[in-house]
Amino acid sequence: MDEAIYRSNHTKYAPPTLRFYGWSKPSVSLGYFQNAEKEVDLQACQKQGIDLVRRPTGGKAVLHGQDVTYAVVAKETNPLFPKDILGTYKVISHCIAEGLSLLGIKAVMSPELRKITGSLKAFCFSEPSQYELLVQGKKICGSAQARSHGVFLQHGSLLMDFDPLQSGSVIRSSMEPSRQGKQLRQRITCIREHDHHVMDLPVLCRALQTGFENVLGIHFFEEDLTPVEKGLKASLLKHKYMNQSWNIEGKAVQGVD
Repeated sequence: MDEAIYRSNHTKYAPPTLRFYGWSKPSVSLGYFQNAEKEVDLQACQKQGIDLVRRPTGGKAVLHGQDVTYAVVAKETNPLFPKDILGTYKVISHCIAEGLSLLGIKAVMSPELRKITGSLKAFCFSEPSQYELLVQGKKICGSAQARSHGVFLQHGSLLMDFDPLQSGSVIRSSMEPSRQGKQLRQRITCIREHDHHVMDLPVLCRALQTGFENVLGIHFFEEDLTPVEKGLKASLLKHKYMNQSWNIEGKAVQGVD
């Protein structure tokens, strides 16, 4: 659905779109450029019933299921957002931080880019990128972008809960499991650690939406996909996202890329 909205913006005018969603079952999303076999334990995923999908956006692997995922699609020329990637990250992080503040959670933006190295480099949440969100010094939200034909798509995952052992069991690392879990706990936080009452997905999504509206000075209208977007979604699902050539091998699929 995110890619369908993104593609529909390539060819015609469309208003900026914001989506929030959860996951029906635990699933790993890979960044566009990642090597699935090197960075994810595919056998462990299969044993645990964890699906795998490759995102159209960059970044590192994320284990979804205890998070709220967001997607923002807009034209690069839209005056609500700067034209550069980092500027867009900063504005969107400001919106999410505003939403969290309405729930009593103080998040701040990471002031600098930190290079991810070593055995945790396959994890999206192992280190914050510039302007990603921290709560008490730990990363709570990871984001990644794609840009094409004058349009950007930004994905992000905001952690409601976090199980470092489960993440470590499917995302590859050379560390011994207990040491890996300890390091992940030191670097990553989640909403449950700061407020046990903000665990209702609709409540969280409404607060985040209000955060975007307050910061951008706009009001969102909830709408269904357009007929064009519905057609693109069906085609992408059938030919791309249910195809191992894309999800595992990262190869373009004929007819949609």
